[in-house]
Amino acid sequence: MNWIEAIATVFGIIAVWLVVRRHILCWPAGLVQVTLYVWIFYQAKLYSDMILHVIYIFLQIYGWYHWSHPDNKNKELPVTRSATPLWQWSGIVLVGAAIWGYLMATYTDAALPWPDAFIVVASLVAQWLTARKNLESWLFWIVVNVVAIFVYWVKDLYFTTGLYVVFLVLAVLGYLEWRKAMQAQAVTAE
Repeated sequence: MNWIEAIATVFGIIAVWLVVRRHILCWPAGLVQVTLYVWIFYQAKLYSDMILHVIYIFLQIYGWYHWSHPDNKNKELPVTRSATPLWQWSGIVLVGAAIWGYLMATYTDAALPWPDAFIVVASLVAQWLTARKNLESWLFWIVVNVVAIFVYWVKDLYFTTGLYVVFLVLAVLGYLEWRKAMQAQAVTAE
């Protein structure tokens, strides 16, 4: 499994770096990464993460489509703020993680069901916001990466732990880069 994890790690770094740069090729690179991680997380009995990555496959396709088809007045999909306030997204994450964690702890032999459930729900929110090119996505990615580093280290997934350390750095850079792009868009629009 180590070589699969290594390949997935490389594609993950490429994909997130391209997201930071707002480049459309982030989506096919991400598609390779998430597909490989379905197998990796199945083997590690991180079932919530496995299910998350199955859903990611569809979200990668959606994001690729959405970024490829901006409205008529924009050549590129602009970075925006979410219409839904951050506190509502956070509430969705906490309630969703509590429900999913309970289900995984009660009905499966999942390793670390509670933090794994948090990673899943927060990642789904973050991925949705990324596909919509909302700045707030990076705030969720930062929190997800911190929790994921702990979970993957405990499960001896060292390539994946390293990947999420890199993801954490890229998430901070992504937030700063997207905020700068959003400010430049506002100046251009004036």
